[in-house]
Amino acid sequence: MSTLAINTHLYRWEGTDVNGERRQGEIRANSLAMIRAQLRRQGVSAAKVRRLGSAQSFINRTVNSSDITLFSRQLATLINAGIPLLQALEVIAKGFEQPATRQLVTDLTLDIAAGTSLSAALRKKPVHFDAMFCHLVEAGEQAGALDVLLQRIASDREKSEALAQKIKKAMTYPIAILLVALLVSAILLIKVVPQFQSIFASFNAQLPAFTLWVIGVSQALQDHGAWLLIATAGALGTLRHRYKHSPPWRQRLDGWLLKLPVLGHLQHISAIARFARTLSTTLAAGVPLLEALDSVAGATGNCVLKEAVLRLKHQVATGTQIHVAMSNTRVFPGMAIQMTAIGEESGTLDGMLNHVATYYESEVDHLVDTLTTLMEPAIIVVLGVVVGGLVIAMYLPIFTLGQVI
Repeated sequence: MSTLAINTHLYRWEGTDVNGERRQGEIRANSLAMIRAQLRRQGVSAAKVRRLGSAQSFINRTVNSSDITLFSRQLATLINAGIPLLQALEVIAKGFEQPATRQLVTDLTLDIAAGTSLSAALRKKPVHFDAMFCHLVEAGEQAGALDVLLQRIASDREKSEALAQKIKKAMTYPIAILLVALLVSAILLIKVVPQFQSIFASFNAQLPAFTLWVIGVSQALQDHGAWLLIATAGALGTLRHRYKHSPPWRQRLDGWLLKLPVLGHLQHISAIARFARTLSTTLAAGVPLLEALDSVAGATGNCVLKEAVLRLKHQVATGTQIHVAMSNTRVFPGMAIQMTAIGEESGTLDGMLNHVATYYESEVDHLVDTLTTLMEPAIIVVLGVVVGGLVIAMYLPIFTLGQVI
C-alpha cells in the first residue's frame, strides 16, 4: 500500500456521462491511462485530464477529523433512509464545500462503483480511516447492518472529539493568557523600560536592586532578543520533530506528561475513557477481542497507554482473562478493572466497558470544570505578579526621588 501511495498522483478530470451531462472531479492514480480506464467503467467519457501540482495536492490532503465524523453520520442517515450506497456517496460529496473532503468521498465513490466494497475502499485511505473504522464498517457489511454500525462510529467519534475538545479548552485558556503576559512583559522590557532607564541615568544615584535587575533583563532582551526567539522556535521545532519521529522520545515525554500533578491525571483518565469507549464499540460490532485491541491501542492517544494495551493483548492471546491482564499492566484504575471483570463473568463486556467510558468521561468533565474555575484566580495572580512587578520596579526610584533631589 505504501508503494502505491508513493507512485500515485492527483489528477483533475472533465468529461460527459452516458446521459450526455458534463461531469468533473479529481482522482488519484498511477497514470492517465488508468484514470481513463476507470472513468470508462463508470460510463464517463473523459475530455480533459490534467495532473495537479504539489501545492494543490497538499491542499487536497487536508481533511479534518470532524469532516470524517460528519461523513459517517450523513452516510448512516442516507443508508437508513433506503438510499443506495453509491448514490448516498455522490450526495455527500456534493454537500462538502472543502475540496479535500469532497475529493476523498469522490475517490471512495469511484472505487465502490468499480466493484470494491466500502471497507476495502476505506482501507486505501489509512490516513483518514483507521483500523477500527474499517473493522466496524466491514462488520456492518457482513451483518447487513451498515447503517447501524456507521451510526455507532459517528456517535463514538463525536464523544471522543467532545472529550478532546474539553481537554483542549482546559489547556488553551491558561496557555493563551500566559502568552499574552509574556508578550506584554516583553513590550514593557524592550520599549518602556529603556525610557525609564534614560530618566534614571540623570538622577546620578544608586538604584534599587530590583530595578537594576529589571534593567539588566531589558538590556539583555534588546541585545539578544532576536537570537533568543530563534533559539526558542528552533528548540520547539526540534522537540516537535523528535516527538513525531522518535518513538523512544515520544514514550518518555508521554510518560513524563502522565506524572504531572493535575494535568497528568486528566490525561490518564481521558485515555482510559477512550480505551473503554473504543473497545466497547468494536466488541459490540462483533469484532474479535484481539483485533479490537489492535485498533484500541492507537486510540488511547498516549504511548504509555498504547504499550500497556499491546502488552494486554499479548497476555489475552495466551489465555489470560482481560481484567487480569489489565491489572498486570499497572496502568488501569481499579474501578475499570473491577467493572471489566464483572462484564467478563456476566457476558456483557461491551456494556460494562460502555459504563466505564461514561464514568471517566463524566470525571473528565468535572475535572476540567474544576481546573477552569481554579485557574482564573491563579492566572490573575500571575498577571499581577509579572506586570505589576515590572511597574513597581520602574517606580521604586521615583518613590525616593525626593531624597535624591
